[in-house]
Amino acid sequence: MEMESKEKALLACKAIDDKKGQKIILLELNGISLLTDFFIICSGNSRTQTQAIADNVEKEMKEAGLFLNRREGYAEGRWILLDYGTVIIHIFQEEEREFYNLERLWGDAQITYYQDYVD
Repeated sequence: MEMESKEKALLACKAIDDKKGQKIILLELNGISLLTDFFIICSGNSRTQTQAIADNVEKEMKEAGLFLNRREGYAEGRWILLDYGTVIIHIFQEEEREFYNLERLWGDAQITYYQDYVD
């Protein structure tokens, strides 16, 4: 049985959290975008950390039988995009996150903070 989009999103969030990703949010885009059901946005402090977060997400998702469609920005590590179809993950260094401000761009989406799921 295929994993639901929200389950995929929460699995990715846990993998991000395991590598100390910061300000992890889920944007629910179902009904707003034809691209995907969820964007996950998080921050890392350095290229090393953003790459470690991406590596851990890929590892955990693969172990769950979920495979990456596309990865962009990994070498630079300033904005890494991991595309899992119904879940797209954006791993930013803080300066890029503030500049691109996807939270504002997708302002119609319901925003949930991952911390709310684990508290």
